[in-house]
Amino acid sequence: MQMQFREYRKQDYRDLVEIIRKTWHYDEFCSPKTANKLANVFLSSCLTNYTYARVVIVDGKAAGIILVNNIAKHTCSAMARLRQLKALATLYCCKEGRQAARIFGSVHGIDQHLLEKNHKHYPAELALFALSDAYRGKGIGKQLFQAALDYMKQEGLDSFYLFTDTSCNYGFYEHQGMKRCCEHEHSFHMQGQEAAMRFFIYEYQLEKQTFT
Repeated sequence: MQMQFREYRKQDYRDLVEIIRKTWHYDEFCSPKTANKLANVFLSSCLTNYTYARVVIVDGKAAGIILVNNIAKHTCSAMARLRQLKALATLYCCKEGRQAARIFGSVHGIDQHLLEKNHKHYPAELALFALSDAYRGKGIGKQLFQAALDYMKQEGLDSFYLFTDTSCNYGFYEHQGMKRCCEHEHSFHMQGQEAAMRFFIYEYQLEKQTFT
């Protein structure tokens, strides 16, 4: 297995869309076509919200990504915003896509509610962390997470937060020393069934750098 860590490149996009689609189980509540569109919306949105990216490449394919947003330094390129808008327009073209978009919008609203409820201001956000199922349990996720921590320490950031939920392996963050601050339970109606989920905010306090 050949593995390397590097900056995000446009050529990684398609592989990462597939990882996100599987990680967040989009195919469980919509058709494969709409699941792919929804994963496109999610990834393109995340790519408007970062200042640091690290991708892991395994045997020539993107196998995972981590994005960090240093909020004070963040800017969004016109190209990234355009890609997000195109992904949204494609999703809204069909009835099922519009229904999926409402769920997507509800999750965003829940995240913002949690952030307000938490009554804290953070200098940084871990905006995206996704790793292919095939490479979990091999220490790759820890290496991506450490790369993000190293970046934040170099930037002089003392804390960050992230949103996650019960559809993900949120226990990973607790194993990395993150603290759960707030949670919210919400039920979605998908394909005639009700699905209850819990949403969380986790935070991490970085050790202050000392220089001699």
